[in-house]
Amino acid sequence: MNSLELAWKIRRHGVEMTRISKGSHIASILSLADILGVLYSDILKYDVGNPKLEERDRFILSKGHAGAAVYSALAEVGFFPVDELMTHYADGSRLSGHISHKGVPGIEFSTGSLGHGLSVGVGMALAAKKDKKNHRVIVTLGDGECNEGSVWEAVLFANHFKLSNLIVIIDHNKMQSLTYCDDTIAITPMEEKWKAFGWNVIEVDGHDHNQLRTSLSINPNLLEKPTCIVAHTVKGKGISFMESDILWHYRSPQGEEYEAAVAELEEAKP
Repeated sequence: MNSLELAWKIRRHGVEMTRISKGSHIASILSLADILGVLYSDILKYDVGNPKLEERDRFILSKGHAGAAVYSALAEVGFFPVDELMTHYADGSRLSGHISHKGVPGIEFSTGSLGHGLSVGVGMALAAKKDKKNHRVIVTLGDGECNEGSVWEAVLFANHFKLSNLIVIIDHNKMQSLTYCDDTIAITPMEEKWKAFGWNVIEVDGHDHNQLRTSLSINPNLLEKPTCIVAHTVKGKGISFMESDILWHYRSPQGEEYEAAVAELEEAKP
């Protein structure tokens, strides 16, 4: 499955999963879909038959509230049956609202309390360096999540130890919770901040698969520093009435809105 098809499936599953569960964060799922489509189609090294393969790349979704997007990607590439996605957020389901590794193959670490994922990823990358392993660690952060002080401690640490095997992708959709990021605590210009902390910084359109693929294909052996990819995205991308509308951070698509969302996605099916 190519990256465009996978990204579309992530969006379609996300709409269905949040409708059934009446769960939140569909707009965050949609903004992340293209990034995950490229990662799981073209970039990450993994083995669905051996989820604990020692040589696998480690992927951590630090913005764990968008977990339905990763569950969708994992199911579509074969880690578990696609039908199980419809149990998302249900009582007794292993597919919890915020992403969980408990019993779910392909998930490295449970997240949801923002600001924790990068610290764990830094530890994984440092361990790989010390053990002379060749796998990479890729962590996706939300831009609002970058308000957390623990993120910047990890950023300093990664630069100090020259963790060139670590890549951060920032889903930079400019919104968090109930308002814009810069109205909460101004975080822009994002690129200059990460450069000032000693990171290699690449700025891309987070919905352009070619740009994402190129930036994620960087050879870590050519660098002595970690890489931050600032992916400019649109919250709610792919469903016109959800795009850049802060209400869809918490709402779920129901009734006529659900039908309209599905109609738009079906029309855009690759």
